[in-house]
Order: sequence, then structure tokens, then C-alpha cells
Amino acid sequence: MTNALRFLVVAAVSLHQTSLCHGQLAVAPAFRFPPHTQAIHTACGVTRKNTPIAIALPADLLNLHSPRLRVLLVVEGAVDAPIVPQVVRQWAAFRATSPAHNLQLGLIPSMYPDGIPKTPAGFPPSGAAYGDAKNPEAVYVWRYIGNLAPDLVVTIRAGDETTWDWKAATTAPRSLAGALSSNDVAGIGTVAAVSVVCSPSDNVVEQLIAILADEGARLQGKAKSELQRRVDRSPIDVAGELSRVYGHQLSSVAYIPSLALIGRLRLGELTDDPTHLRDVQQIVSPYRDGTKSSLGDRPSGSTLSGHLIFGELALRTGDKRFIDLVKNVADLGFDDSGSSKVAMPFHSEMSDSVFMGTPILVQAGRLTGREPYFKMAGTHLRFMLKLNLRDDGLHQHSPLDPASTAWGRGNGFPALGLALSLSDLPVKSSERDKMLSQYRAHISAMIAHQDEMGMWHQVVDHPESYREFTVTCMTTFAIVRGLREGWLDKKQYEPVVHRAWHAIKRRIGPNGQLIDVCAGTGKQKSYRDYLDRPAILGKDDRGGAMALMVATEIAFAESESILVPAAP
Repeated sequence: MTNALRFLVVAAVSLHQTSLCHGQLAVAPAFRFPPHTQAIHTACGVTRKNTPIAIALPADLLNLHSPRLRVLLVVEGAVDAPIVPQVVRQWAAFRATSPAHNLQLGLIPSMYPDGIPKTPAGFPPSGAAYGDAKNPEAVYVWRYIGNLAPDLVVTIRAGDETTWDWKAATTAPRSLAGALSSNDVAGIGTVAAVSVVCSPSDNVVEQLIAILADEGARLQGKAKSELQRRVDRSPIDVAGELSRVYGHQLSSVAYIPSLALIGRLRLGELTDDPTHLRDVQQIVSPYRDGTKSSLGDRPSGSTLSGHLIFGELALRTGDKRFIDLVKNVADLGFDDSGSSKVAMPFHSEMSDSVFMGTPILVQAGRLTGREPYFKMAGTHLRFMLKLNLRDDGLHQHSPLDPASTAWGRGNGFPALGLALSLSDLPVKSSERDKMLSQYRAHISAMIAHQDEMGMWHQVVDHPESYREFTVTCMTTFAIVRGLREGWLDKKQYEPVVHRAWHAIKRRIGPNGQLIDVCAGTGKQKSYRDYLDRPAILGKDDRGGAMALMVATEIAFAESESILVPAAP
């Protein structure tokens, strides 16, 4: 057995080896490919037994504009099936000579590393992603392929005689190959696919090369062209599309509609369009004139941060009634004698509260010029850090979970919260150095976990968990704000932004359609609970608001020549 083959078989079987880290199971470090089989080795999902679904990708397979054919092999067998080492050996031999071919070949060595389910799900998979109790593998592989949009997917299973079925959409419409070629994968578009039954004596990779020499130019799938269209959009284009769907209501004061409205204000400034400001003022008018209470009957942390829209309007209009709305909320951080409380109310011990409570206090300080608001912001921040900051610089979501899980959006919130707070905090404030130091440390910890597509994950330090949209938007916003303000090194962080922005644009479709937005999530009790939180495919107000914020932030950075637009 060659070193390359030995590595791949071990990787396919043993990627799920674990070590104890922060009280939870952590994926073993990625194995290294021998030099002649260089590829990105990661996971495209995870089984119910916490086994990662391994995938090996040549870097060019991620490039939608690559002139080379981008092909993904998917072995539909269990990891211990004889077909797995057979295909792995053939793939490794190809990788050793691949520069001689106009072809980039990726590999999922086993779609079912824990064994094929007794009743495998048909495709396209149904139900909420990714918490299927019996067969989550189908959804993980399905959506990953959609976001990758290869020119061709080759599904492989064992048989006595080798056959190639290019008409699986008709002959086996519920198979992976059949469904890929006849359905919009992850809401993006079709992907050309062929189903192969491979005998033990045949080399499916060599046969594929011969076939593609004649048929490669005829491959047609809509997913790739749709993703190319998406990544070619400018930040203003993206924000304009999103603004037609998101940012048109404030039925109650909460952070999600508030951020969407702020995004529209920012878009109006970028495009010199005053209608956005007028529209937002009309939407919030019941709170400005007192017709509706901004705190509502059951205030929460989201209510506090929802008041950021009033601060933004106060800065643009000078209207004292907006300032009063911000003060009313910020004053909840003080007791009747005017002394600071230990933390802002409604924090629920969750890392979310770094965003929910800190920026509104700093905003109140900026609008009033009163130092106690800045000091209370520092007090609240330190309280939350003591609860949830891990020694690796990431935030656990709450102390409730003994695994100390670093939930994705539970880290996006601190990144976004500190970026907004620092933007309003005076340079001479006694809180600034401490807050800036924490911001930099957290961003540094986060970039270590950006994945091959440019995304951050549902559980930040677990690449087998799903690639989550909002943590990617929030973290990218925080980094871009740091570049605009000079808090971060451009040489180090600009490439991070470019990778993330490409990934974000891939996941924003027409009419506000988004991919893999984690549903609303309170305190969870285990790592598995976070894996099983629904990943929304379609319109989502939370994801739309975060996308508007990051799109406009990147647009500002490009207009200021802080960021150079990334190549497609």
C-alpha cells in the first residue's frame, strides 16, 4: 500500500479520532497528504455518531472561474466497503499526475462513514437540516455539493460489472446523481452528475479521464453559472437586492429588524438615496412619538440592542427623542442611586450579551457625552467575559453546557458587539485599551478557524459542523470595521475578508434567499444540541439583517480604498 493510499484510508476511517478539549470531543488535526497528493483535507458534514464525513479537495476545485474541469467523486459505500480503498487508490494515483490533465478531482471517500443506513434517504433530502436522527449525511453532502457547484459529480458504488449511467435523472431520479442533475441543489441550480457501478477490476478514474476528453465540454449544470453570477456582484448590488426584502418593519423593538433598518440607512448613504432614511423614520415613528412602548411587555437582551436603530437615527437627525429612547435602555444598567449594576439585565449568561448590552451603553455615552455609560459598558463586558471566555480566545455560549461549546453566532455576537462599541468609544476613554485588546484577541482566535470556503462554522472549532451564514457575516463585518478604523493589519486580514465575502455572496440568492442560517438559539446543554439546531434554507430576517450589515460595511471600505475588490 502506498503512503498516499495509506493516508487516505486512515483519514477516511479515523478523521473522527478525538481528544479532550474544553470538555468536549475535538476533531483530530488534519492528516497531511504526501507532496504528490496535495489537497485540502476537511469534512463536509458529520454523522449522528460525531464521525466527520471526510472530503479531499484540490484548491482549484473551489475556484468557480477555473479553466479546468472541476469534478467530485462520491463513494456511496460505507467506509469499510472494498470499493473505498479501490477508489482512493485510483484517486491518489491520479493526483500524482494531475498537472498533466485539464481536470481537478476531489473525493468524498465514503458518504456513510458509520455504515449505510437501513433505509437510506432518497434525494433531494427532506426535513430540516441537519438534525435528522437517522441520516444527516444526505443533507450535509447535498448542500455541500450545491455550494461547491462542481462541473460534474461522479457517484460510485460497487458492482460486478462497470456501467456508467448518464441518465440517472430518468432511470434513478431519487438517487444522488439523478437528483443532482434534475433539482436545484440547495436552491442554487442543477449539477451535472453520472452514476457509476464499478467492478473490482476496473479503474473508474482512468475511464472518467477518457470519457471527459470527449464529453467534458458538454457538461451543463446551472449551479455553477448561478454561483458565478452571485460572486460577480458588487457589495452595493448585494445590499440593494437584500434591501428589497429586509428592513421594512419594526413590529417590536429587537435586534434583528433593527440591524436590517440600520443596513438600509447605510445603503442610502452609499447610494445618495434619501428614501431609505425617510422610510426608516416612518417605520420607527410609533416609538418616537410614544404611540408604542419601545420596551414592550417582555423586554429581553434583544430589546436592548434593538434600540441601536434609535441611536443611529439620533446621529443622523439630532432628534432628542431618539436620544431619550437610547438613554431609557442604557439607564437599565444603573440602580436607583445611579450606581452601576454588575451587568446589564437580560444577559441570560449567554455570550450574545456582549452584543446585546455593550454597544447600546457606548452609544448612549457618545450621544450624551456621559462617561458613566462607557464605564458601565466595560463593567458589563468584563462580567460576560468572566462567564464565557475560554482560554483559547473563543467564547463558550453559556456555562450551562459542560462541553463549553463555541457556538458560531455565540462568537459572532462578541465580534460584532466589540466592533460597534469601539466605533463609538472615545479614544481617551479609560475602557478603550482593554476593549480593543479583547477585540483583537478574539478576532485573532476566530481567523484560525476560517475554513476552505471562507466560512465559519456552527461550532467554530469543529469543521465537521455546518458552515453557518450569520457567524460568517458578523465576523467579517467586525474584521472590515477593524480595517477601516486601523485596529487590524491589512496585510494579514484583507485576504480573510476576500475569502469570507466570496463565501457570503455564494449563499445569498435572488429575492433574499439564504443558505444555512442557524435558527434562533437559546442556551443549549450539549455539543450535539448545537449541531442539531436547524439550518434555514430560504428567506430569513436574521440572516438578511446580518448580510445587509456586512455588504454595506464592505462597500464603505471599498469606497474609502481600504479594501481592494477581490477578483472573481
